[in-house]
Amino acid sequence: MPHSTAPHATERGGRCDVLCLPSALLGRIWPAERVVAGLRVCHQLRRELCDHAGRVLVVKKTEANISENRLVADLRRISNLEVVLKWQSRGGSEMAKFNCVASLGTALVHLDMGGHAIGTGGAGSLAGVLGVCKQVAYLDLRGNQLGPTGIGPLVEVFGECTALVHLDLSVNKLGAEGAGRLAGVLGKCKTLAVLCLSINQIGPEGAGSLGGMLEKCSALRHLDLSGNQIGTKGTGRLAGVLGECEVLAHLDLSSNQIGAEGAGRLAGVLTKCRALAHLDLGFNRIGPEGAGRLAGVLGECKALARLNLRDNDMFAEGAGRLAGVLGDCGSLAHLNLSGNDIGDEGARNLAQTLRACSALALLNLSFNRIGDIGAARLAVVFRQCKALAHLALSRNQIGAEGAKRLARVLGGCQALVHLDLHFNGIGPEGAASLGRVLGDCRALTHLDLCLNGVGPEGAGQLAGVLAQCSQLAHLDLSSNEVGAEGARRLAGVLGQCEALTYLNLSSNE
Repeated sequence: MPHSTAPHATERGGRCDVLCLPSALLGRIWPAERVVAGLRVCHQLRRELCDHAGRVLVVKKTEANISENRLVADLRRISNLEVVLKWQSRGGSEMAKFNCVASLGTALVHLDMGGHAIGTGGAGSLAGVLGVCKQVAYLDLRGNQLGPTGIGPLVEVFGECTALVHLDLSVNKLGAEGAGRLAGVLGKCKTLAVLCLSINQIGPEGAGSLGGMLEKCSALRHLDLSGNQIGTKGTGRLAGVLGECEVLAHLDLSSNQIGAEGAGRLAGVLTKCRALAHLDLGFNRIGPEGAGRLAGVLGECKALARLNLRDNDMFAEGAGRLAGVLGDCGSLAHLNLSGNDIGDEGARNLAQTLRACSALALLNLSFNRIGDIGAARLAVVFRQCKALAHLALSRNQIGAEGAKRLARVLGGCQALVHLDLHFNGIGPEGAASLGRVLGDCRALTHLDLCLNGVGPEGAGQLAGVLAQCSQLAHLDLSSNEVGAEGARRLAGVLGQCEALTYLNLSSNE
């Protein structure tokens, strides 16, 4: 049967809600041979599936009982079958869903039931059917209102799922008690590589319970405990074992109120995390002191590629302390320091070291009270950041002069794809400066200049160059007072912007 993204025709000449795709079109989403969406499967497709061994994705769009459909019977005939089951709607019978899971048995390798609010009662039923699906490797149960009671019956079967690699229990109000129950079984999950427990109110006590077992999770490489209010105490208890997680590559402790002391405790073990590539400590109020404690060890984290320290009240002092070591982070590709009020002084300090970050591809310095002086200091080094693809300087105070200084170097940023300068007061003069160089930014696909007061004159200057931005797909000029005249001048060239798929000109009276 030829592969097509169009619905198949049934033998009666109607339309079938089956979507069949060759594996080449799936890209990196699933290594599947086919995607089967819906319940009514045409006879031709069923025959093909029965003759083919491989992985099949079943996307459940309706709430009919899939186990009553001939699809399940046909799927189970396939030798070495692996099934990915994913529900897209939240209504319907819980038992229909659980019967479907149980009917697939050991063929089920990926179960996504995120956001279905199954509650404590549903958790017990799901635990029963998971007992016969012991080859499941990916389990997504986020947003299901499990609570500390609902997680109880589930943890009893997690330890029996010997192939479990990915477990997501985010947004379930597990609390410290639920975290403790989960911790009791984690040591048995020898294959577990990804554990997501964000926004579960586990607090310091729950963090301590988890910390006591994490060292036994020898395969763990991704840990997300964001939004759990673990505080300084909980951070300390985790820090005591993180150094034993030899393959841990991704650690997210954002929004946890860890403060400067918690940052210091983490700093004491980060050098032992040799594989750590992604560290997220955003929204933790670590302040200049915490930034300094981290700065003392970051240069030794040779694998670190992504660092998020946004909204941490670091100010210019903290930025300066970090700046002293960022040049030693040779693998650093993503740096987010937005919302830290670093000002022009902090921008100057960073500028002195960013030139050494040869791998830097994303830099976010939004919400930092950076003025034209700071923008000028940063602009000097941007041309030397050859890999820089994403630059965010939104909601600062760079003004027309800062935009002018940036414009002088942007043409040399040949890798730049995303430029966000919204709410910077650049005015018509700043827009004109940018307009003269944007045509040289050959890779640019995303440009955000909203809330800049560019007016009709600035809009006209930009219009003169937009046709040269052959890759530009996203343009936001909202809230800029461009008026009818500015809109007319833009309209005259938009037809030549063949790649443009998003245009925002709202609030421009």
